[in-house]
Amino acid sequence: MLSVNTNSGAMTALQYLNQTQSQLNQTQTAINTGLKVSSAKDDGATYAIAQNMRGKVAAYSAVTDSLNRGMSSVDVAISAGQSISDLLIQMKAKALSASDASLDDASRTALNNDFTALRDQIKTIVANASFNGFNLVNGSTASISALASTDGASKITVDKQNMSLSGTIVTLTSTSTIGTQASATAVATKLQASLDNVDGALAKLSSGSKQFSIQLGFAQKLSDTLSAGIGNLVDADMAQESAKLTSLQTKQQLGVQALSIANQAPQIVLSLFR
Repeated sequence: MLSVNTNSGAMTALQYLNQTQSQLNQTQTAINTGLKVSSAKDDGATYAIAQNMRGKVAAYSAVTDSLNRGMSSVDVAISAGQSISDLLIQMKAKALSASDASLDDASRTALNNDFTALRDQIKTIVANASFNGFNLVNGSTASISALASTDGASKITVDKQNMSLSGTIVTLTSTSTIGTQASATAVATKLQASLDNVDGALAKLSSGSKQFSIQLGFAQKLSDTLSAGIGNLVDADMAQESAKLTSLQTKQQLGVQALSIANQAPQIVLSLFR
């Protein structure tokens, strides 16, 4: 039927042209963002799953930061303990030398001066072995904990190892000297005990550092796996989108031509009245 009031062909052409334009807009958005699902409007279910996974990735980022801070604090304590162990070895050598009965007073005094300088250096190391406000070797901090799970329920804790002078680990007092043969002999014995204690404390700190390191690697792997999963859900295949864009642009041009042809149909009615 020829009608000037109703043009079915134009309506159909316009409907398909609008559909093509909608698909073209969606493809252009995918190319601009790199995402085939960039909002809930694109695919509500997929978007919700992706958002949930993004939340977990963000949580693992917080866990990773916590573990890194904890591991750094323990590593600083380990470095301090190693330095203290080295100092104790040097102090023991000087104490043994000063315990020699054949040593003259001048030599013993020189050894004592070196000994006290090394002894005081332990104080300096202990006082400055801090990271992010935590010092595990001066007794000010009971322990340090780091997050081990995204819900905050699991934590990894490393206990302090107080290496201050006159403590349970370094039993050498802050006033110990080797100015006499007797004091040098007594200090040498105490130094060996302190050295054994420090080495034991270092083993405990090292174990804690390994716990942080293992959990950190695990958290990073989980985060990477989740990120890859998110990509599989929402990332656009750019090669596919490029091909689709070319196809839709061609389809759009053909749709415009079809609409133009359909709009010319009512003009045929004029020829009936010539």
